[in-house]
Amino acid sequence: MVSTAPISANKTENTEDTVHLTVSQAVVKFLANQYVERDGTRTKFFAGAFGIFGHGNVAGLGQALLQAEIDAVEGGNEPELPYVLGRNEQAMVHSAVAYTRQKDRMQTWAVTASVGPGSTNMLTGAALATINRLPVLLLPADTFATRVSAPVLQELELPSSGDVTVNDAFKPLSRYFDRVWRPEQLPGALLGAMRVLTDPVETGAATVAIPQDVQAEAFDWPESLFAPRTWHIARPLPEKSVIARAAEVIRSAQKPMIVAGGGVIYSGATAALASFVSKTGIPVGQSQAGKGAVPYDHPQSVGAVGSTGTTAANALATEADVIIGIGTRYSDFTSASRTAFNNPDVRFVNINVASIDSVKQGGISVVSDAREALEALEAELADYEVPADYRTLVSNLATQWDATVSSVYKIEDPTAPLNQNQVIGLANTLSDPDDVVVCAAGSMPGDLHKLWRTRDSKGYHVEYGFSCMGYEIAGGIGAKMAEPDRDVFVMVGDGSYLMMATELVTAVQEGVKIIVILVQNHGFASIGSLSESLGSQRFGTDYRYRGEQGRLDGEILPVDLAANAASLGVEVVRVENGAEFTDAVKIAKASQTSTVIHVETDPLVGAPDSESWWDVPVSATSTLESTRSAYATYEKWKKIQRPFLRPSGN
Repeated sequence: MVSTAPISANKTENTEDTVHLTVSQAVVKFLANQYVERDGTRTKFFAGAFGIFGHGNVAGLGQALLQAEIDAVEGGNEPELPYVLGRNEQAMVHSAVAYTRQKDRMQTWAVTASVGPGSTNMLTGAALATINRLPVLLLPADTFATRVSAPVLQELELPSSGDVTVNDAFKPLSRYFDRVWRPEQLPGALLGAMRVLTDPVETGAATVAIPQDVQAEAFDWPESLFAPRTWHIARPLPEKSVIARAAEVIRSAQKPMIVAGGGVIYSGATAALASFVSKTGIPVGQSQAGKGAVPYDHPQSVGAVGSTGTTAANALATEADVIIGIGTRYSDFTSASRTAFNNPDVRFVNINVASIDSVKQGGISVVSDAREALEALEAELADYEVPADYRTLVSNLATQWDATVSSVYKIEDPTAPLNQNQVIGLANTLSDPDDVVVCAAGSMPGDLHKLWRTRDSKGYHVEYGFSCMGYEIAGGIGAKMAEPDRDVFVMVGDGSYLMMATELVTAVQEGVKIIVILVQNHGFASIGSLSESLGSQRFGTDYRYRGEQGRLDGEILPVDLAANAASLGVEVVRVENGAEFTDAVKIAKASQTSTVIHVETDPLVGAPDSESWWDVPVSATSTLESTRSAYATYEKWKKIQRPFLRPSGN
């Protein structure tokens, strides 16, 4: 028998109060009420929103941010989601990423852009965030969900698919992607994004694309959507049996070595690492992201490891019988393209919160928070120390490298022109211990990795997962916004400066003080050096006029980057020698506003050799002697390159 009773009679009516808001107003209200908690410390997760408005988001998220700001000010409060206007969409993502890195991933920004090129300009930033495992929320505008006005300005039209837009390009670059076609889909999309953003394993770019008509559409939202929500940042514990196996391998080692990655710093495990290595005597080499995991002058610190490493770390890595990777993803620079760890009997213990990284190189996989694993290992290895002669070797190698650094820092004549090593040395020496150096691309990151004496765990900020030209100034702004009490030194070459100098305007607008050291060497110094080592004779890497034969080998271009910087509203100081550079840094540190220090250097003066390698293929056949010679060297290194996986029978 079919019931004729009303359906509602068999259901509990939902009586929750609702709030009538547009989709964009709901997004802003939701983001303002998200918090994270770790170790009992609760933090507001979104510091604000970066944005550039256009026809895709000006009437949606733009209106919502304006309304929230006015309502807060009229109520005598600070805006819950402050808005910052950027000059380049990619740069806004870089600033957000730099901010969250300085905050150990405990706080980030949302970034909104308009339809079409505004949104696709964020693709590079999305890739950078995901590769570096750093959380950022991207809110690209999309074309009409209703398609009532299609095709709209800047809309992609595919003959084979009506529901694909340019924002689909975010899918492979994001750790989470969703598109909100209807208001009802928004809560699930936002909660899904938050799940990923606050997961130390899954984190990266989270992208929620919202069509422009949906952004402005009103809906009755349940009040519970906007209740303050706290997301717990987990510290996965290691299995006791796995720690016991790892300790057994380490206890058997005569020449163990630690490779510390960014996970050590994000976990807040620096104190645990320092304690562990002080008691055991195990030396610590550091990746780009892990530099600062222990101070440069810690007795067990041997500095950078890998292709841009120190001779101390690389000598120890070559002979090590056990490598303990902590919070590292073993990039090709860290492993010197799998030539760094060459003891035929080397074994690996890999501690990482992400299983994908813990299984690299083979060996024992310890899936765990870095701090928790180190504390467990220290307890398990209470009776273990490296042999005394190994401690002595570590100390001697570190001392020798430190002397090398001092030698390239040294300036015999303070009135003579500077090279890049000396510029780094002066910046390092004149900066305070808790100041931050920011860099990303060119020859500078490798030189900083070798030479910068890091004294504070948050004092070294080099983006080298994506090594993105243009990150430096935007990243410096984000780092300074995250930690206003630190001076931020942005080290940037002319090539990278030209990519995204316009963010200096954002620094001026927001009153964010950064100190930019602009090294002018009239070209791509890093790729020029690489080109030469590969037999390509620095072809196409200098900024020159075309010569008489049509090649780019004429006179150097008369580009005045100091004048360019001054036109963007910052203070500019031109320096030609060490004495002037020293005075300029002192003035910049005392200033309340951003300063660009412009210095010319010789691109042919390189940093000390790492005695290591990076695998960049060389042309296998050529009529050029320079290329044939480079290929012969390449073949020698390929012979010692080891497989990705080692036997797991540890």
